[in-house]
Amino acid sequence: MTSQFALKLSALNRSLGRGNRALVLAVALGAACLAGTPVAQAQATKIGFVSTERILRDSRPAKAAQTKIESEFKRRDDELQSLANNLRTQAQKFDKDAPVLSESERVKRQRQLADLDGDLQRKRREFQEDFNRRRNEEFSAIVEKADAAIKRIAEEQGYDLIIQDAVTVSPRVDITDQVMKALGG
Repeated sequence: MTSQFALKLSALNRSLGRGNRALVLAVALGAACLAGTPVAQAQATKIGFVSTERILRDSRPAKAAQTKIESEFKRRDDELQSLANNLRTQAQKFDKDAPVLSESERVKRQRQLADLDGDLQRKRREFQEDFNRRRNEEFSAIVEKADAAIKRIAEEQGYDLIIQDAVTVSPRVDITDQVMKALGG
């Protein structure tokens, strides 16, 4: 019966213009459903969710990467703190001495303070750029490993769809803990 129905639908489809074909197809599918002819079997879709934010914050590899990066940049951070303290001390000294300084000495020291401040701002900017670049390198490797673990879990457990990062999620579809376990914690 389905093959006769398909042949009649095909003949009708050829006789109509392109604009009406979608309408005919929709009517035919609706009629087939009403007539009890199975068109497609409905299957339950298995959906999972993974919080990338939690993985990059709480997983063992993420914590190790954060510690590694912080130790790599500690010396530079200490230097920046020292420069900031020096600038603060120089500015306080200037404020205290300003009333008794000559105009030329005051301008000279203001210029020195501006140079120190500019140097500090440049070094902070460079530090932040280097820190972000290094952090992105480390975390992109973790994301790649997490993606591989997600794919493996999806295949092993028969997930049809895994969503990363959503506004709201039911805990029953959250597989973040499984992914973190696959990453080693």
